[in-house]
Amino acid sequence: MANTEQVVNRRTLVGKVVSDASDKTAVVLVERRVPHKLYKKYITRSKKYHAHDAANEARKGDTVRIEESRPISKLKTWVLTEVIEKAK
Repeated sequence: MANTEQVVNRRTLVGKVVSDASDKTAVVLVERRVPHKLYKKYITRSKKYHAHDAANEARKGDTVRIEESRPISKLKTWVLTEVIEKAK
């Protein structure tokens, strides 16, 4: 029988930590720019994601990368993979 390896394509997003008050959880604000359908002007849309931060390394203001994962809790379906830039 052949060795079966499963290739998993997980979405990754980059955003800014807006809250690190909860234990092992960071709330990450991800902004994206989309064109307005009628006026074609670019608008900034944002969404907050609850990400699992096992080491509690993220601090408020840090820029981080999060990756999609299996559901960890009711709100957490993302995992913090790296801290790109520390807050000043």
